[in-house]
Amino acid sequence: MSSSDQPIDSKKENQPLDTSEQLEVNEPGQESGADAQEDLASLLKEAQDQVAQYHEELLRAKAEVENIRRRSQEDVSKARKFGTESFAESLVPVKDSLEAALALADQTPEAWRAGVEATLKQLVGAFERNLLKEVAPAPGEKFDPHVHQAISALPSELPEGAVVQMLQKGYTIAERVLRPALVTVSSGQSA
Repeated sequence: MSSSDQPIDSKKENQPLDTSEQLEVNEPGQESGADAQEDLASLLKEAQDQVAQYHEELLRAKAEVENIRRRSQEDVSKARKFGTESFAESLVPVKDSLEAALALADQTPEAWRAGVEATLKQLVGAFERNLLKEVAPAPGEKFDPHVHQAISALPSELPEGAVVQMLQKGYTIAERVLRPALVTVSSGQSA
């Protein structure tokens, strides 16, 4: 027997409900006005709290980026200011040696030569510590435009494009050309 087949008590059907027993009947999906306002107010409050949190995080992120930028600028400034400090420290003993050599009177040519050679060793050591390397191509080496500068081309028995003579040494610092080596190159054999 279904619920529609059940007998209806006629006495109950004609009697109004007691007000304490009356239920609010809303359409599905609708709430009472007070409940809807409370829900909207709580959603608004949550959204405002979230916006405030995002705003706080944004301000913190902007401050952090500004701090990083400022520190980077300070680091670059210090690197420019003190970047040559290591190289300068390496050169101070060379200067001291040259001044000591000039302060000595009545030296023999052999003593001067020994002093100059010792000072040159100090200078070469300073160059090595600071990644400063010579570029000194020997005759016959292939011309490299990245580290050599050709001053002229001469006919020679060497193949075309080979270094004939080095006129001045070049230097690189940390694989970057400081000064190219000045060379003459072969234009091939003359006819």
